[in-house]
Formats: sequence, C-alpha cells, structure tokens
Amino acid sequence: MNWEALVDEAVRVCETGIRAGQSPFAAVIARRDGIVVSAAHNTVRASCDPTAHAEINAIRAAARAAGSIDLSGHVMFTTCEPCPMCAAAIHWARIDEVAWGATIADAEASGFHELSLPCADVYRIGGSGVRTVAGVEHARCAALFAQWKAGPRPEAY
Repeated sequence: MNWEALVDEAVRVCETGIRAGQSPFAAVIARRDGIVVSAAHNTVRASCDPTAHAEINAIRAAARAAGSIDLSGHVMFTTCEPCPMCAAAIHWARIDEVAWGATIADAEASGFHELSLPCADVYRIGGSGVRTVAGVEHARCAALFAQWKAGPRPEAY
C-alpha cells in the first residue's frame, strides 16, 4: 500500500480539527485501491463523547457509506497509534490493515493520558489478523502535537 496520499489526507483533516479546537488526531479509511471512503478527526470535546476518537468517527462514516459493518478490503491510516479501544473497533470492523505515524509515547509527551498498550500487542494478545505498519511519516505526524500545543486549546482529554 502506498500510504502517501492517505497521510496527506489525514494531516489535512487533523489540521482542520486542530483549527476547530479539537485534539490532534485524524484517521482515513480507504479501499485497497486507494479510494478514500472516510476521513475524520477527533471530536471528543465537540461531541462531549469520550469515544469520539478519529478512528471511531472514521469507522462510523465508512460503515454508513458502505451500508455494512464489514469493512474487509479496507485499510486505515491514523496520525497516531490507535488506543486499545480504537484497535478493537478496527478489528471488529474487519479492516485489513492499519498504519500510523506518531506513537503512544508522542501523545503522552503532549499531555494525553494514554493506555500504554501498543496496538500491535492488542492484536497479538487478542489473536487478531489486522496487520500493522508503525511509524509512517512519524516526524510529520508527531509535529501535529506541536502545532496543537502552539495554538489556543482546551486541556488534553
């Protein structure tokens, strides 16, 4: 999979979310042929919903667009390593592969209270077949935290 176009879209969506006062996370879901079916940023604060992570929002939109909860044949790129909740949702949606840029440690260093359980470990321990690709354009995605911290923002969630 060529992740470049998905990274570009995720960074664009993340920057839109940051400008809207949301935290610096975004996710994009595409078919294996690279056609984007959904893109979303984190809306935890705007929706007053602690489950409204970018990955969850993107899965909800992709499932609605597909008319199915089965997203087999799709991949996800997310600007930061998925938390355990999001990793489980990716598995349940049957997404084939997930790639990310920034790490859980990057999020923690920016003030986010993360569960320090790597996404790949969630899948390994749980026996999931979801493939993972870590560190895709890491520096570019990690820089989103600095962009977020530089602007006016609410406390980390």
